Amino acid sequence: MNKWSRAPFALVVGFSVAMTPVAAQEARHDMSTFERPIEMADNVWIEELTALEVRDRLASGTNTALVLVGGIEENGPYLTTGKHNHVLKVMGDAVARKLGNALVAPIIAVEPGDPERATALGQIRYSQGTYRAVLRDYATSLKSQGFTRIFLMGDSGGNTRGMEEVAAELSEAWANEDVIIAHVPEYYNYAEVLQYQIDVLGVQETQYDEGFHDNYYITSIIMNDDPRYVRFEERFEAGKASINGISITPIGETLEHGRRLIDFRADVTVDAIRKLVAEHSR
Repeated sequence: MNKWSRAPFALVVGFSVAMTPVAAQEARHDMSTFERPIEMADNVWIEELTALEVRDRLASGTNTALVLVGGIEENGPYLTTGKHNHVLKVMGDAVARKLGNALVAPIIAVEPGDPERATALGQIRYSQGTYRAVLRDYATSLKSQGFTRIFLMGDSGGNTRGMEEVAAELSEAWANEDVIIAHVPEYYNYAEVLQYQIDVLGVQETQYDEGFHDNYYITSIIMNDDPRYVRFEERFEAGKASINGISITPIGETLEHGRRLIDFRADVTVDAIRKLVAEHSR
């Protein structure tokens, strides 16, 4: 044993003494009062902001938090298993920016179901109890930091029931506080999205279905997150750059269609959230 190993509380390096992890923890700056030394990032995702940026957004009136649930599932030969999570990445950004006073919590990437029956390739499920516990903990964490408007939105049909029940449960528990927690069912509007695609974009796919868990509107939205998640280049090289008889080339046109669909869905969602807030204020 060398002589330095007998010093349990400090490591001598030359003439300096390094703090132990405990001492370093005690010396850490208090981020609740520390002055932000850099400009605020232009970002609405809590996980992509610093603690000081979240603090200062709250202080300046950003009182709304979005809790988004996607899923991991089989989506045919071209879309990744995280289809709904890629949709939520662009939709969460669009909704938060249109609201103007909102941030987005990290996406809950797994939807509820029976893990024992999650046999489809790539599928992962939370049990219903776990799913509801995650929703409660997300919402409670956000409320504890100072968010007073918390909205739950799901991009997959299986997300809905648990969101409704947890929102109702917490609404009752927080009834004496100026806090809104609500499920926003209007967000899950894929029938309307398809109709918008047909009527406004003039893109028809109702008479042809390849049998994949995939659609032109889903693909075009996801491409605005990253074309790799629909395997655009590989499909183009293989002569498979279409879905349900609709070409996804030229890429610029498909991206533009996706942007318009994102904008449409975001407007519907923001209108619904503003109505919920107005009803709460009466």
